[in-house]
Amino acid sequence: MAARSIASLTLSFGLVSIPVKLYSATDSAAGVGFNLLTPEGGRVKQQYISEATGAVVARADMKKGYEFEKGQFVVFAPEELKALEEGASHVVEIVSFVPEKSVDPLYYDKAYFIAPDKRGGKPYSLLQLAMRKSGRCALAKWSYKGKTRIVQIRPAEDGMVFQQLLFADEVRALSDLHIEQVTVSDTELKLALQIIDQVSEDAYDPTAYEDEEKKRILEAIDRKIAGKQIVSPEAPAEESGGQVIDLMEALRASLSANKDKREAPVKTAATKTPATKKTSPAEVEVLAAKPRRPVKRATPKPDVKEAPPAKVRARK
Repeated sequence: MAARSIASLTLSFGLVSIPVKLYSATDSAAGVGFNLLTPEGGRVKQQYISEATGAVVARADMKKGYEFEKGQFVVFAPEELKALEEGASHVVEIVSFVPEKSVDPLYYDKAYFIAPDKRGGKPYSLLQLAMRKSGRCALAKWSYKGKTRIVQIRPAEDGMVFQQLLFADEVRALSDLHIEQVTVSDTELKLALQIIDQVSEDAYDPTAYEDEEKKRILEAIDRKIAGKQIVSPEAPAEESGGQVIDLMEALRASLSANKDKREAPVKTAATKTPATKKTSPAEVEVLAAKPRRPVKRATPKPDVKEAPPAKVRARK
């Protein structure tokens, strides 16, 4: 399905105007959403209740106010707020070019893509190539939804990214945490670098990671739709931890553990035993549905054909 543009904009680059189309770079629909329901399964709707009287207040009767002191508000009429809004503009004015690495990712907000619109192909490619050659990105002003925003326009492999930035007062300073700087030895640093080298990759590959929570939820939804029972997943084995007494020993243990993990697939493939076999979700569900009987752990029986105990008792 072809991507749909959000808006048509014009990048103002000196005396050059570049018509572009704006596209969202993220997919909010990729998440899993749940609805709030009544005990009977019907939908519910939201209502606003007055704290003073407990009465339901209609949205049309509501006003917007700013609390300047506890319990005291200054009220703004809709037309007053409208007058304070920045007028929307389709022109994105580039105000400067800065080294791309000088923009801290902490200031990144929502990301968009921009693609050339009609007759914008050549100036678009020119700006993209010029920024890539110079190692710089563009900073621009963009008026959208009643507010002027600062955006970063940077070159990418297949086009350009239109990155909305946060303002300075929207980002906290790490220095506010007053983190104590502790001296480490050269040996400790050397071991830490070896650990980093063991688990290093050439580049970040987003496809190598998966939203495990989303996967579990979707699987549970499918089981519910199919009328099956939800089986709780096995808890992952916790690695032995606790307070680190000797940093050097912990670093050496980490090096050894990483080495074992890399060699583990080769060793375990040749030494698998029936004891390590995991029960499939379907088998767990069948076993969970059976009435439990006392089992002698010392003499486990081999694979037994599963038959409903209720039918066996009926023949007696």
